[in-house]
Amino acid sequence: MTQATRRAILGALAATPLLARRGWAQAAWPDRPIRLIVPFAAGTTTDALGRILAEALAREAKQPVVVENRAGAGGNVGAQAVAQAPGDGYTLLLGTNGTHGINSSLFPDLGFDAVKDFTPIAPFVTTPTVLGVPASLPASSVMELVALAKARPLSFASAGNGTTGHLSQALLNLRAGLETQHVPYRNASQGVTDLLSGRVDAMFYHPLGLKPHLESGKLKALAVTSGKRISILPDVPTIQEAGVQDFVVEGRWSLFGPAGLPPAIVARLNRATNALLADPAALANLRAQGVEPTGGTPEQLAAMTREEIAKWQPVIVAARIRPD
Repeated sequence: MTQATRRAILGALAATPLLARRGWAQAAWPDRPIRLIVPFAAGTTTDALGRILAEALAREAKQPVVVENRAGAGGNVGAQAVAQAPGDGYTLLLGTNGTHGINSSLFPDLGFDAVKDFTPIAPFVTTPTVLGVPASLPASSVMELVALAKARPLSFASAGNGTTGHLSQALLNLRAGLETQHVPYRNASQGVTDLLSGRVDAMFYHPLGLKPHLESGKLKALAVTSGKRISILPDVPTIQEAGVQDFVVEGRWSLFGPAGLPPAIVARLNRATNALLADPAALANLRAQGVEPTGGTPEQLAAMTREEIAKWQPVIVAARIRPD
């Protein structure tokens, strides 16, 4: 036996316990609590959804899943924290179509790559925006609103630059050849208040935020921006049904991990997410939050992320949108 061969054998024997420990550690995952980073503040829709998902993941993992709110920069602060975490299954992200779509074109420097720095795990839920107008506005359909906007200036409220509501307005301008005024608010409820009073003419906003005012008759819903009608407003047409083609805008929430997450861990987390969406009681709870189930594979989530990034880049450029 040559000296080189002897060194190779000894090296292999020395490495065996380490490899065994690594295999055992992955097989034993998780052996401590898991963090689910929610990149928005407590009390937001994203926070509420994160807590529902955390309970389901904890049941699968048989370990606590602790929600950690890391708000800032449109979700970028929390997303960056996960992008920089080890890919060991102990730090996860409830990402959005902001962190994994819109922000790639909205911010000059995210601090992460929305595709390369994450492992897609599972699509979770979506919600559209609703195009609401005051009851007094002389438009009862999307096409009537488009005609009105071509006849006189119209103003659209939003919860801020680069939000889903703002991008919905920008996409309507692009698809229908309009020039409407954007009125951003720091607080979405202030925008709804001004919509109710008629100080602004229209607003794309979340269904739950407008639903009470639609039921009272103070506002009219002209369309929803999803690809199909939604369960809590079944009589409201989609904006494509109403005559504006190539128009789907949905808020998306999905589960991601850092890059390099082991496939076995991805599979377990994906299974738990999809099982939650198949449970009737959980589904009713989620729909009460104004969202619809998505579910699916990691591969589907990877494709959705690439599509969202590509979709919003030309809209943001054309509308010259900048973050607040």
